[in-house]
Amino acid sequence: MSTLPGGSGNPFDFPKAEEGICDKWSKESTFKTQNRLSEERGDEEYTFYDGPPFATGLPHYGHILAGTIKDVVTRYAAMTGHVVERRAGWDCHGLPVEYEIDQMLGITHRDQVLEMGIDKYNTTCRGIVLKYTSEWESTVTRLGRWIDFENDYKTMDPNFMESVWWVFKQLFNKDLVYQGYKVMPFSTACGTPLSNFEAGLNYKDVRDPAVVVHFPIVGEEDVSFVAWTTTPWTLPSNIALCVHEKLEYVKLLDKKSGNKYIMAKTRMCQLYPAMSKKKWKPKMAEELFEILETFPGKDFVGKKYQPIFDYFTKDPNASEYYRILSDNYVTDDAGTGIVHQAPAFGEDDYRVCLAHGVIEKGAELPCPVDSNGLFTEQVPPVKGKHVKEADATLIDILKETKRLVQKDNLDHSYPFCWRSDTPLIYKAVPSWFVKVEDIRDKVVENNKKTYWVPNQVKEGRFHNWLVDARDWAVSRNRFWGTPIPIWANEDMSEVICIGSIQELADLSGVTVTDLHREVVDKVTIPSKKFPNRVETY
Repeated sequence: MSTLPGGSGNPFDFPKAEEGICDKWSKESTFKTQNRLSEERGDEEYTFYDGPPFATGLPHYGHILAGTIKDVVTRYAAMTGHVVERRAGWDCHGLPVEYEIDQMLGITHRDQVLEMGIDKYNTTCRGIVLKYTSEWESTVTRLGRWIDFENDYKTMDPNFMESVWWVFKQLFNKDLVYQGYKVMPFSTACGTPLSNFEAGLNYKDVRDPAVVVHFPIVGEEDVSFVAWTTTPWTLPSNIALCVHEKLEYVKLLDKKSGNKYIMAKTRMCQLYPAMSKKKWKPKMAEELFEILETFPGKDFVGKKYQPIFDYFTKDPNASEYYRILSDNYVTDDAGTGIVHQAPAFGEDDYRVCLAHGVIEKGAELPCPVDSNGLFTEQVPPVKGKHVKEADATLIDILKETKRLVQKDNLDHSYPFCWRSDTPLIYKAVPSWFVKVEDIRDKVVENNKKTYWVPNQVKEGRFHNWLVDARDWAVSRNRFWGTPIPIWANEDMSEVICIGSIQELADLSGVTVTDLHREVVDKVTIPSKKFPNRVETY
């Protein structure tokens, strides 16, 4: 409660005044009238893109603040002689909706969705999408924002989904999309990859097992490379080791076991704490080991070693597996100076193995873990176990096979899923990519021609993001969303990209009014190469 300016002393009720103004605008259709008059005058169109909120929750401070700023911008444009279409929109697809449905139905594995049927699952998703729209309209209107709720758009509308198909088709025709793998932060509880931003939202201090494992050199079975890892569950997928070419490595004799190990000279403290600066005890060190030779890391590149497990030794590309690679990302600040490579579960692992020809771009990877973080039948001893639960069993196997050199625990900060509060893993996900790197230079140049407010974003944060931009993974392994419009045969020798409902009808003979998976998955297109077959993907 306050008083009017001028010291009249009369109380002024701001909330009542706001309600009165909103009521007046509603009765007089002020917003609609402004738009009509602008159109009648033939004012120039002002295009404003407003990212839609998810329709699965109530508006919060972030929505209200951003919405107020957007209202100021569009009002100013309208007042300076422009027609400004301001349609409310709703982001209806993706993980936020599916996660809410999974909690409601008690779904913990994607196989449960397949059992109940994608059609039934998506019907349930559709049912909750507009649960909060009336509350949104009430709150936004009360704030005084002028936006059209009567002609709102939804990302689940056929015309909106069709526009996504059209865009994908343009990229496809320009050879700017391809299918491949990307290692991403992955929530096993939600069964989906997360963005790096989401992965950084929830870190916790945890204790994980840390093991050192030895890898005998082929032809020198009495000498082994030793690698350290805090994710023993990734060891069944090991297909390479990585060193730094310029680091100094030693071959040493472990006097207790009689084994000969190769590791970075500055990392002997990993096996022998007596070598650390704080605990340096020369006499004790002499009792523990003897340095036999020293080498630069480059001397090891290309050498072969014996795999720990044989689960992927018969892969089509296995002749390239189980050898030493090199990369500058290897450091001597932890571990042994030798990093084990499981490209299905590490971004650097994937990059390095790809660069050295151990794996091929787009080819299937050794990945015995499903979308819910459970081991598949490819690793029988831990089949059905969650990766974190499998560590103990795998460590026991390493001990039995005498490949375990050291077992310890590491206390460290680890990312958790901000929705399910479960530990994340990094996992290679098959995706369709946009070739951003092919057009990156053009995009950077075009950004220089764009007017930014504030200007430092143009030259700073956004410019830096564009300069470092990588190929963009645009697909997700979801059920409730816009399907990638690709039809293909099993070996991908015949691929068709569809850009519209009409094009799909022309090629398949089927006209659809809904583009969700439960509908389009059933549509087949006759093969041009093999007229007597139909090919679907």
